[in-house]
Amino acid sequence: MPRVTTVDAMGRRDDLGGGPLHAHADGPDGSGEVTNDLEWTRDVRSAARCAGVLLVLLFLIDWGSGRIAPWRAALWCALAGLLFVVLYPARFSAGGNWLASRRLLRVHRVRTDLLVSVRCLDGISQRLLLRDALGGRVQIDPEVLVRNPRLWARLDEGARKAAGEGLLLCGATALQRIARRVDREAARAVFEASGLE
Repeated sequence: MPRVTTVDAMGRRDDLGGGPLHAHADGPDGSGEVTNDLEWTRDVRSAARCAGVLLVLLFLIDWGSGRIAPWRAALWCALAGLLFVVLYPARFSAGGNWLASRRLLRVHRVRTDLLVSVRCLDGISQRLLLRDALGGRVQIDPEVLVRNPRLWARLDEGARKAAGEGLLLCGATALQRIARRVDREAARAVFEASGLE
């Protein structure tokens, strides 16, 4: 499928085409290496498994009760599809001074070298809300950054530039907490690999 590039009102590129994000593909700024969330495919498989298990259970219940009908089967398929859409994880990638979040229908990008705020959103699961000076917004689970040190390094590099230029007014503490978690996990991985647990 050919790649189609559009530019929104703020001058940000949106590459359509649904192709995979390659490790050495050009980023939204047209240059540099792209770093991806390494566990995204595992999360997609998990979402598909959950939807599949729900569908099988609903069919088994209908079959066991003798009330299976085509309209009920269509309803159960729609319900399993809805569960998959809700559980479908965002795919994160980062390059030189940008971070992107791709969902089923939308792509959100933020310029990390132009970050103005990083806020912790508490709820069922903790999220970081990154906002840049151009109006871009990305929500990311801190666990994604902890699991992917290269993704974290890209974000941290851009955030340091933004802080150095005086743009990052809010969120340095949240970024420091994540930096400590990433360092702790890296140290734990080194100890486990060397057998010094």
